[in-house]
Amino acid sequence: MKKILIVDDDRVHRIMLKVNLKEAGYKVIEADDGDQVLPVLAEHDVDLILMDLKMQRMTGIEAIKLLQKNGRPEPVVVITAFSSVESAVEAMKHGAMDYVTKPVDIESLKLTVAKALDFEALRGENEELKKRLGEQFDFRNIIGRSPAMAKVFETLALVAPSDATVLINGESGTGKELIAGALHHNSKRKEQPFIKVNCAALNENLLESELFGHEKGSFTGADRQRKGRFELADKGTLFLDEIGDMSAQTQAKILRVLQEGELERLGGSETTRVDVRLVAATHRDLNAMVAQGSFRQDLFFRLSVVPIELPPLRQRTEDIPALADFFLTRYAKKNQKDIKGIHPQALMLLARYSWPGNIRELENSIERAVILCLGEQITPKELPPQMLPDDFETFTTPLDAQGGQSLKDVEREAIRITLKQTDGNRSKTAKTLGIARQTLINKIKAYGL
Repeated sequence: MKKILIVDDDRVHRIMLKVNLKEAGYKVIEADDGDQVLPVLAEHDVDLILMDLKMQRMTGIEAIKLLQKNGRPEPVVVITAFSSVESAVEAMKHGAMDYVTKPVDIESLKLTVAKALDFEALRGENEELKKRLGEQFDFRNIIGRSPAMAKVFETLALVAPSDATVLINGESGTGKELIAGALHHNSKRKEQPFIKVNCAALNENLLESELFGHEKGSFTGADRQRKGRFELADKGTLFLDEIGDMSAQTQAKILRVLQEGELERLGGSETTRVDVRLVAATHRDLNAMVAQGSFRQDLFFRLSVVPIELPPLRQRTEDIPALADFFLTRYAKKNQKDIKGIHPQALMLLARYSWPGNIRELENSIERAVILCLGEQITPKELPPQMLPDDFETFTTPLDAQGGQSLKDVEREAIRITLKQTDGNRSKTAKTLGIARQTLINKIKAYGL
């Protein structure tokens, strides 16, 4: 039940408001003047403050200023005489959310209160989403310990605080959108919009309208004016995914925005200025496209002020165990399954697979395995068929049989994960891995676990 604080020095008026709001399903507490707001808030959590502007000891505007000074986030709706609406406007300049006029129309009051509470709930959800996004896109939360990813993180840390245009190159499924999000959420524009457009998903006309907006009547079906993504991203970041898939005409218009910071909507003549940081991504070889004449060289140079090359998963084998463990946790929770981990032999198969679909394919494979798994560990039989050897029914190849540094890293991760699953019990870990206890102890020392 939402709780409302009524602040009014007129006792009769206060009681009338209280009775009607309680009938509407709200819990109500009272304060008899503006100077009582902070003491009441010290003892009660409230969702909304309904406050008269004209009071004897402290006016509503003075009380709002005091709330602001003390960092109180509660939304305020003020009550003012019909002849003093300018006072309500002044109160809103100082932080009030809305106002109602005297004599108070109860139905109008209920609507105003409901609207204010809904808006506050939405704002709270938005703040929580921003917080979660900030955590998700923190560089430290992007999984990758391999040398190839270390170089990516080093570049991200240097370029994120700037306004430099970034071009992210990488195969499909390597996480280009995640990197673009990390750039935005670690920049000085992080409180502003982060707008995304997939250039490959729209035909040329739709893409131009999506990017630059259109005026009413500019084409069949344009029944109203619409802002484009560049305008919506003003002061923030625009992420253009698969930028190599756009036409020469759209390339020219994007170049103009980058060079001059202005655009015209389709069917319009008015110039609109925008302040947008552009992050682009592609799986195509833009250098080759420039040589072939299918991508503008001047736009390529504008886009690739800071190029970032995302390695395919097959080149960062060391990251597979941690990525697989992350997706296992996510989908085990989603599917309400008590799966403890991944069997070392299954982990070995994941490590030696070529992953043409990269991280997206790994995620899908782990989700499938979680759904099919009936035990406490994902085993080879839950993996997709293309990952299995012909003799997978009797597959018992030791983890280090393939040799190579990356597989040693996989072995290290397999030991670490199994130790975690057994709460550090070395005997159980050795038995699960199929090696002698002393061998396990030697490997723990060798790997510094």
